[in-house]
Amino acid sequence: MGPKPYQLQPDRVLTWDGCVNVRELGGHPTEDGRTTRFGAVVRADSIRQLSDAGWAALLDYGVSRIVDLRFRSELVLDEPRDVDVEVVHVPLLPDPDDPEWAEIDPVGDAQPDALTATRAVYLEFLERRRPLFGKAITAVARAPQDGAVVVHCFGGKDRTGLVVALLLRLVGVDLETIGADYALSGPNLRDVTAAWVAKAEDELERARRTRFGVAPAGAMVAVLEELERRYGSVRGYLDAAGVEPEALDRVTRRLVE
Repeated sequence: MGPKPYQLQPDRVLTWDGCVNVRELGGHPTEDGRTTRFGAVVRADSIRQLSDAGWAALLDYGVSRIVDLRFRSELVLDEPRDVDVEVVHVPLLPDPDDPEWAEIDPVGDAQPDALTATRAVYLEFLERRRPLFGKAITAVARAPQDGAVVVHCFGGKDRTGLVVALLLRLVGVDLETIGADYALSGPNLRDVTAAWVAKAEDELERARRTRFGVAPAGAMVAVLEELERRYGSVRGYLDAAGVEPEALDRVTRRLVE
């Protein structure tokens, strides 16, 4: 049985000019009858693409911290901009020229389809970079309580998608809802993904980008199921990632009413 239909609430989608994949983590029901809080955490593609009007919308939303998950090499391409918001940089994955990719990429290449490739590669990320995932969650937890946190990478699908999935599962959002929210990034990023695929230098890389450019809901569900099998719970994983119990409690209070 596939993921259940998911009705997106209109006010979860945020229109910040220059970005195409911005939405709230608020409005998700949890398994214990609560609801995730609006104005607590926002997921986004790279906010460095925002126009002046887009930055104004971000500031008007009450954002007090930005957690930037991009590569170090992505940061150096940013245009200078004075931003009146604290930015915490957590480079979640190895830079593109890091030799570690020679070990990670074949994991996905060996899989028969996009869903299983995404699952396998995401689990590699979560295990290889576990302390950095812990650092990203801690950065959300330690943000000022009186403002929203924006979590972003480049497209807002993979690095951001995993951090968001951990946050939502930590507070008890069901797996199918998390998978459905993740899948929304696929159509949002269709044009960005097509341009990325077109720049591939050979057929192997083109196939890899095509496979990795989609966002199958079942892949994120399968990732969380396996993580819970290994660690008992997402909280168990984050504990192993070095997140302090107080920080886990703090981020939970941020996200649920």
